[in-house]
Amino acid sequence: MKPRISMITLGVRDLQASVRFYEQGLGLPRMESPPEVAFFTLNGSWLGLYGREALAEDAQVSPEGSGFAGFALAHNVESEAEVDQLLAQAETAGATLVKPGQKVFWGGYSGYFKDPDGHLWEIAHNPFFWVGPRD
Repeated sequence: MKPRISMITLGVRDLQASVRFYEQGLGLPRMESPPEVAFFTLNGSWLGLYGREALAEDAQVSPEGSGFAGFALAHNVESEAEVDQLLAQAETAGATLVKPGQKVFWGGYSGYFKDPDGHLWEIAHNPFFWVGPRD
């Protein structure tokens, strides 16, 4: 059986602005993509950006929504300093800082930002185990 790749697709209001945020602002490597969608490689998965209205139409749901969507995307890094650096980088690129990096109840260090479309991202350092590819 071929290995499977998970993909996260975010519905965005302005595709070009979101591409700039993820590609130039956060430095994610962009893959070749058709003009109506943008794909970025992540560690073992992909991130897809697609027009919010079109994605809602495809799923046959309303494109309207507000408040907490019931999930957050997470990105794990190697140190507390890297958490703070990536939160600052995201904010400079147009994100809204929701929670600055800080020690958390489970013994790690994390903070949150919202991307330009309001998608919630946690940036975390877990000193107890590494969440990422094996060297």
